[in-house]
Amino acid sequence: MYPKVHADSIVFSSVMLADLKEVANKLIGLLGDVRVCVLSGEMGSGKTTLVKTFGNALQVTDSMNSPTFSLINEYNTLSGNKIYHFDLYRLKSEREAFDIGVEDYLYSGAYCFVEWPEKMMAMLPPRYAEIKIDVLDQTHRKIECIIHG
Repeated sequence: MYPKVHADSIVFSSVMLADLKEVANKLIGLLGDVRVCVLSGEMGSGKTTLVKTFGNALQVTDSMNSPTFSLINEYNTLSGNKIYHFDLYRLKSEREAFDIGVEDYLYSGAYCFVEWPEKMMAMLPPRYAEIKIDVLDQTHRKIECIIHG
């Protein structure tokens, strides 16, 4: 797993589960002051697993799980900061995202990790990260992170 690094992007061409801690740490370094990350990838590609790994790297003190039914999970870090994890798969429109207050979270200054962001792209801050996960086979993923804005 040797990432290809560019000014505002990084590509990990063959990531295994055991590599995720290193990937998350490198991505946090690339993010700098960017706090909003949208994740794309097919169902089962590892989006939630990657978010949990980010949580570990950012020292989340709470137990992390998928917010599939709650839509938004809030976690505390050891330093007293908050992290928000969204799973918007069940939303039908941008209006629903607005109604549950997604915009408030995105502009809070806290880390926000958004799975299935298609319904709220217009709400994103000018600067955000897009993380794409492609399934290569049963145990390998390609992970690309692009900083927009």
